[in-house]
Amino acid sequence: MSRREFNELASPETVHDVLESLDFGAGTEQVPLAEATGRTLAERVDAGIDVPGFDRAAMDGYAVRAADTAGAGERDPVSLELVGSVGAGERPSVRVGEGQAAQIATGAVIPPGADAVVPVERTTEREGARVELRAPLAPGADVSPAGTDVAAGERCLGAGTVLSTREIGLLAAVGRESVPVRSRPTVAVVSTGAELVPPGEPLDPGAGEIHDVNGPAISAAVAAAGADPVQYARTEDDPEELADVLTRAAAECDAVLSSGSTSASTRDVVYRVVEERGERLLHGVAIKPGKPTIVGRIEGTPYVGLPGYPVSALSVFRTFVAPALRRATGTPAPERETVAAALTEDVRYAEGRHRLLPVGLVADGAGDLLAYPVDRGSGATTSLAEADGIVEMPADTALLPADDVVTVARFAGAGVPDPVGAGAADPVLDSLLDELDAPQYRYVGSSEGARRLRRVTDFAAVADPVDPPEDAVTLASWRREWGVAVAPGNPFGVDDVAALAAPGVRFCTRSEGAALRAAVDERAGQEDIELDGTAVRGAASPVHRVAAGDADAGLCTRGHAAGTNTEFVRFGHNRIRLVANPERTEKEGMRALERALRGLPEILDSVPGAGR
Repeated sequence: MSRREFNELASPETVHDVLESLDFGAGTEQVPLAEATGRTLAERVDAGIDVPGFDRAAMDGYAVRAADTAGAGERDPVSLELVGSVGAGERPSVRVGEGQAAQIATGAVIPPGADAVVPVERTTEREGARVELRAPLAPGADVSPAGTDVAAGERCLGAGTVLSTREIGLLAAVGRESVPVRSRPTVAVVSTGAELVPPGEPLDPGAGEIHDVNGPAISAAVAAAGADPVQYARTEDDPEELADVLTRAAAECDAVLSSGSTSASTRDVVYRVVEERGERLLHGVAIKPGKPTIVGRIEGTPYVGLPGYPVSALSVFRTFVAPALRRATGTPAPERETVAAALTEDVRYAEGRHRLLPVGLVADGAGDLLAYPVDRGSGATTSLAEADGIVEMPADTALLPADDVVTVARFAGAGVPDPVGAGAADPVLDSLLDELDAPQYRYVGSSEGARRLRRVTDFAAVADPVDPPEDAVTLASWRREWGVAVAPGNPFGVDDVAALAAPGVRFCTRSEGAALRAAVDERAGQEDIELDGTAVRGAASPVHRVAAGDADAGLCTRGHAAGTNTEFVRFGHNRIRLVANPERTEKEGMRALERALRGLPEILDSVPGAGR
């Protein structure tokens, strides 16, 4: 099967126009008030009754005839005869005549004959069922006439109003039991790829299996945009199977979204299915991430084929699909605050496509915002989770220089993390961070942690033999044992670094930049040993590989090996230092970190291999 090249890439503006032309099937439905919160009115609602439907008392007091209070004063009070009382929710059984008054509760019907209410605190009751008042009243005083809130026939709420508790209360007041709202379209969500496994089910890493990120994430995004997601079972990249699933989804739902298999390679088949079962309106968008996006119809139902990488899929959904769904359902866009921030480093991109750059935010010591790129590629599932917002780079922009102030479109609900840290992974540090309120910490290794401290982060954890920046402020330090995890019984007799190079020993080491990697490489160099092994990023990953039988020895600390089905062989110890950016020590988050450090002795006692 030959490869098809992308057609001319569509501009972002074209994608918006095409999606706006599609009918996402949002009709109207009648829903009870109890289920209407957050929904959007489909048509105007007029009041069928006055609210209130009667003249009512605005205060606890006495219903009187205003004419009877003329001339009342402190020295010459007016005395009125009490002829009864009126409670809220009851029909008046008294009539107020000349020289009379009736006790009345707030919200009660004004009895016949009365036209004003005098508050109870401005009166004095006298024996003999009389009441005195010392100030004249005007007709209508403290009386809410019928229709004061809403008059019969009056426009209550207009189409497009998003119903909150306030509007629900108004609708209840005018007697509406249910209201017409825009329907929530059903949106099919289909993940493609033989390698995908639903979360919760076991993986076979040797077969390249990964958990399906797009299905749950896109379904959540669909719901947030005001539609109802329908998640279909994962399909393989088989044209017939994919065609059957997409066609069935198109018949059952108002719109269809799939992710993956949208490129133009010989193995990517979505565009062929769309052409055979419907209409392809565009294939390929001049945007990064998100180039291999497809928009069309399947059996007349709107269809969008999102890229397979989660960052690309969610970026395209957020940029193009979510606005289209919100228009159809009348769901307001989340408030997307924009803030100005200075870039911490150069950002280069010269591919001629509109770029959506995920960035993190951090405040410097003066409170000014800095933006740092967190884009680890479209295939990294956590890039958007680590981002606080997006910086847009137009297609004709090849460079955003460091220190340039850029506009960051902040994600809804995203604040500015405090404190922000990066560096080594360590169980003691994890326990310290548990004492803080939502800190942000990235496990990037000691070398990268030291580099980020110079501009990006508030603090870093750096382990020997890596040195922190010379001006870094040391907050604390502790010792930890390091060595390797081996299978129970140590079947290969690993007792020193030399044994890691023995024939048949599968050694799992750490990535470049990790302090333990530097330590074991330094030891091997001193002993003139040629050390090789599989490098992994995560600090606990070598231990897990040994426990799973995929490695015979895994580089780690005793703390990471503790509690696993492995044994620990000690090679030595190194010191980890928690250091701060000298310009950030007065930030509130850093003060909280220093308070948490008061509990460091207890934490050290609880972590195997850790100590002063």
